[in-house]
Amino acid sequence: MDQNQIPLSISSKAIEMARKAILEEGLSDDHGLRIAVQGGGCSGLQYSLDFSNTARPGDSVYNVEGLSVYIDMASLQYLQGAEIDYTSGLNGTGFKFNNPNATRTCGCGHSFS
Repeated sequence: MDQNQIPLSISSKAIEMARKAILEEGLSDDHGLRIAVQGGGCSGLQYSLDFSNTARPGDSVYNVEGLSVYIDMASLQYLQGAEIDYTSGLNGTGFKFNNPNATRTCGCGHSFS
């Protein structure tokens, strides 16, 4: 486990919904949230959320309200200071990223540059 403070903020609602999704997927409660930035999307980079119960080489692992959060080394540079929340409303329901490092975002809110 990485003992450093997580470089981004994740709302309590996002943590709650990640736990709920883990249960709905039928995964064991030792699974956590993997957050990554990958090439693709309409603005060049896109966010990826997945579940994992093991760290990969180079991962930083954080404990956020009892949930393990895995972030690979390459993604850390793009996620510094970002905020992840879970919202529901007329504009859609799901995990939302607010990233101060993004110079341009697309309408879907899932890709940036």
